[in-house]
Amino acid sequence: MSALLSMIAASSWSRDGGARRRRRELADIEHLRTQPGLFGAVASDSTVWRTFHEITPVTRGALKAALAETRRSVWSRSSVTGGDDLVVLDVDASLVDIHTGDKEGTGPNYKSGFGFHPLFDFADATGECLAQMLRPGNANAGTVADHLHLLGEAIAQLPNEIAQGHREGDDVPLATREVVIRSDSAGCAVGFLSGCLARSVSFSVIARRTTQVEAAIFNAIGIEEVWSPAIRQDGEFRTGAAVAELTSLVDLSAYPDGTRLIVRREPLRPGAQRSLFPSLEFRYWGQYTDREGDPVTLDADMRAHAHVEEHIGRLKVSGLLRFPFSNLEANCNWLLLIAAAADLVRWFQLLCLDGALAGDHPKTLR
Repeated sequence: MSALLSMIAASSWSRDGGARRRRRELADIEHLRTQPGLFGAVASDSTVWRTFHEITPVTRGALKAALAETRRSVWSRSSVTGGDDLVVLDVDASLVDIHTGDKEGTGPNYKSGFGFHPLFDFADATGECLAQMLRPGNANAGTVADHLHLLGEAIAQLPNEIAQGHREGDDVPLATREVVIRSDSAGCAVGFLSGCLARSVSFSVIARRTTQVEAAIFNAIGIEEVWSPAIRQDGEFRTGAAVAELTSLVDLSAYPDGTRLIVRREPLRPGAQRSLFPSLEFRYWGQYTDREGDPVTLDADMRAHAHVEEHIGRLKVSGLLRFPFSNLEANCNWLLLIAAAADLVRWFQLLCLDGALAGDHPKTLR
């Protein structure tokens, strides 16, 4: 397995009419094979191709169990995962363009491209990819079943003392460590939020634009006493931005008990993304959450969901941008090992490095 992981970012394969065809990237494998002192015994190209096609879902399950056991050991030794701090999980998806139509499980996407639309669940404290799901390009971004399945897979990767009480079917009193999941508007579905509640997992998800959200913001415009200055991640004030809780102005009876609506406004800038409310002065952005606490602090915490872009970028330089096989199962295996390879690098950084190198991308370390 170590030999496979060492070449994930350096190999690419295809099948054409049943005959194996080389791509230029295969030359990288030969470079690895000529340095056994550094990379160990690197498998041949034919062995790698055959292995990816022979890994079954059962084998993938065993690999995930092995990763979870290693992760438990790493977390027990890392300072960033110690103590009783809440455990934050971040869900996000990414489009991967495929420039051929002969790969199973691909499809057109909303950006007029074609390929896959994989979904990921990351641990915010470490940047590890706890769970991943390979989906076609036209997969619905807000599919409740996909999000709940991914949440279950991510919780299964957490150390038992954290995961207990949060697994499906667990008794809620068993939960001794708070787990929070953050998501963009794709996670703003009552079915998903109810599933989080059933697992005793708190949530913070970006609110979608609706008529009642627009009405709540309209009612709060001009009432400055409901708005408090927003803060940045370092605790300093965010110039021109303000936060307000508008829970009392919306009907949240369909949402889990305790759901709150928190809205932030920022000065409107050229090129800003679509707002929750049409305005020539401010851009409005909101979240639904069932967490307790000060709205300003919860707003700053939710903005940290942007860390997922960094985590996905780490996967992209580790092989995510190329799915080399025509067979869907083989590409699912590829995705799992991409995540495993990226996690191995993160574990090395967490336990062995400090300073800038502890957070650099794999490409920089290479």
